[in-house]
Amino acid sequence: MQETHHISENIKKIKNELPENVSLVAVSKTKPIEDILKAYDAGQRIFGENKIQEMESKWEQLPKDIQWHMIGHVQRNKVRFMAPFVDLIHAVDSLKLLKVINKEAKVNQRTIKCLLQIKIAAEDSKFGMSSQDALQLLDSEEIKKMQNIKIIGLMGMATFTEDENQISTEFAWLKKLFDSVKDQYDLSVLSMGMSGDYDLALKNGSNMVRIGSAIFGERNYN
Repeated sequence: MQETHHISENIKKIKNELPENVSLVAVSKTKPIEDILKAYDAGQRIFGENKIQEMESKWEQLPKDIQWHMIGHVQRNKVRFMAPFVDLIHAVDSLKLLKVINKEAKVNQRTIKCLLQIKIAAEDSKFGMSSQDALQLLDSEEIKKMQNIKIIGLMGMATFTEDENQISTEFAWLKKLFDSVKDQYDLSVLSMGMSGDYDLALKNGSNMVRIGSAIFGERNYN
């Protein structure tokens, strides 16, 4: 119970450490409304969830100036539940998914911002597209016709390892890709780094970090 007192302190400490151009996404998945409100009261306005229905339930109960980010793998049949309110979808990894997001955004008369998830990790367990697939997608005629989505950047998750050199190499590779395409496709967001590796992500040019346990304490798995 004591942990919750530290939420506002943790938020302030992390925000003080972050460069001005870096957005902090507080990863609130599995966390109760009270914890999110403590972070909100400390000035945090961007929260990340990985389950659409949990995010929808929190959106209904919490202040409406919160920006909700979907940071988990997205099931296409659930997009409609978040389309009325989601601010940014981090893990877009296919044209099929973009079509569904565009369709549901149109129903809600909104434009939904998206990041393309690029696979940078050596592990098979991580989702994401190859750089070639991402470039083909950005170049495709179908994307140009989609009026209700806006791809604003790239996202990647490094391998879960103690080897900082490997993590840095993966982040640096994604930064290089981002720099090579950002002007052509008007991309501004590079989302890399979580509680365990965000310092390395910042060194490699990330401007959006997704931090959960360093704010809220270890998460509950039940």
